[in-house]
Amino acid sequence: MTISVGDKLPEATFKTMTADGAKPITSAEIFAGKKVVLFGVPGAFTPTCSNNHLPGYLENHDAILARGVDTIAVVSVNDVHVMGAWARFTGGEGKILFLADGNGDFAKAVGLDADYSGGGMGLRSKRFSMIIDDGKVTALNVETKPGVDESGAAHILGQL
Repeated sequence: MTISVGDKLPEATFKTMTADGAKPITSAEIFAGKKVVLFGVPGAFTPTCSNNHLPGYLENHDAILARGVDTIAVVSVNDVHVMGAWARFTGGEGKILFLADGNGDFAKAVGLDADYSGGGMGLRSKRFSMIIDDGKVTALNVETKPGVDESGAAHILGQL
């Protein structure tokens, strides 16, 4: 079952790359007492994610934070090393929190997992965005077709 507006996010542990290496980070550490914009992508370094989805959040970083958001985070079913490299490559390091959901546990828990095995990528996340206030989903946007429309930064700005 897919998470809905009004639902509390499930407990989850992600990994993120820090100056000291890979570190676990819990959903409580990320979302408790904070307003967070979280967007999910099928894969780091994939064309739509790298050329369309992530750049919108980087370009609108300051505008999003100016609307009372504490953190912008991206999650993908990739390992922490891939997410760390993607953060460095895109210039997103220090602006966006890059979360590795290596086994897809979070994607499955919120019902936003997707089967990309036909494309050789296996279990992935659907493309989505959410606004989360103190762990509770206040806005949810899930793409129903290829591309970035509902889950993009411009749409989120309109919801903040």
